[in-house]
Amino acid sequence: MNCPLCQQPITNKIDPLYYQCGTCFAYVKDVASYFSSEQEKRHYEFHNNDVNDLGYQKFTSPITNAILERFSADTLGLDFGCGKGPVITKQLVDRGYSVNLYDPYFYPDQSYVNEQYDYIFSCEVFEHFHHPHQEIIHLKSLLKPGGLLLIMTHLYENQKPFDSWYYRKDETHVFIYTRQTFEYIAQQYNFNLLVLTERFIVLESN
Repeated sequence: MNCPLCQQPITNKIDPLYYQCGTCFAYVKDVASYFSSEQEKRHYEFHNNDVNDLGYQKFTSPITNAILERFSADTLGLDFGCGKGPVITKQLVDRGYSVNLYDPYFYPDQSYVNEQYDYIFSCEVFEHFHHPHQEIIHLKSLLKPGGLLLIMTHLYENQKPFDSWYYRKDETHVFIYTRQTFEYIAQQYNFNLLVLTERFIVLESN
């Protein structure tokens, strides 16, 4: 199979479900084990993402705080893959910000593509991308020059053996990133890599 990000052949199968790409260093789930759209939606419907939950607000605060620090309320943002509980959007809208929502299952209105955005954020979304190459190109096309793409996902950094790591056990996590993966993304898709931590990444569009 080919890597869905860098498009290069991958043959290094590291466990029964995952390959490791030798070009972009991502961990890629075997396509044969992907959930169907119906299975994915049922899985996401069980997520308990209460926008008023203080723990959830704290978890998502790296994105919320970065937007509040860098952008004024007269800018426009996009919550891409917001799920059924768009907690970051609620935090921003409560402060007077304008944010559009998109989620293929819960907010499927495609009119979001008619705008250009000062910032786009995706919290716990990138690991679900079946086609990360196309998704990143799409998101970049929606950003204004100098706009920010703010991402929360969990990078694999050899925290423990990959086959026993909690994050790869979620059946809808099909593409796991490393630091090298985001360095590759920044170079190949013409972003400046502003922040790169284990859980939070910020890319600036050139």
